[in-house]
Amino acid sequence: MEKNESQAPDTELAPEGSPAAPAAETPSAVERIKILEEEKKTLFEQLIRRQADFENFRKRIDREQQEARQRAEADLVAALLPVLDAFERALAAPAGTADEEYRKGVELIYKQMFDTLARAGLKPLEVVVGQSFDPFLHHAVERVETTDHDDQKILAELQRGYTFKERLLRPALVRVAVSPAGKSDSGKPAGPED
Repeated sequence: MEKNESQAPDTELAPEGSPAAPAAETPSAVERIKILEEEKKTLFEQLIRRQADFENFRKRIDREQQEARQRAEADLVAALLPVLDAFERALAAPAGTADEEYRKGVELIYKQMFDTLARAGLKPLEVVVGQSFDPFLHHAVERVETTDHDDQKILAELQRGYTFKERLLRPALVRVAVSPAGKSDSGKPAGPED
């Protein structure tokens, strides 16, 4: 009998049709589902919080950028107020003031305003009569046919151009020389190969 007792399994066999074996796994599966649902709920809550944090961050950055622009605009206006005051004093000058003194006053105001803008980063474009036309820096408002000047040379600056912090702010308006119609630079009539 010792052999029979040693051969008997430690667990009792469940009667036929009884769900004892699957029931042991079912609570484990139910517990696993509960754990996964809790993890899902936790991750979803984290996602909602992160989205709210990101939206708040974006709103804060937008607000800070707008405030920085407003401060920059206010600083520029504050820097130009003395120029505005000078113009008001010039306009309030008595009518009997000599023209030369009035002109000097306006020149001083112009210099004051130009210096203020130059400190902010404004630079005028250097345009020299006879310089080659550059479409990236110049805007040709008039083309003059002439044989006295080379083709595409600047004849006159009509309005000054400016750069602001190394970027083109406004191109210079210029008058440009062009060869007369039907002639090339050599003075010969232009042919199909030109």
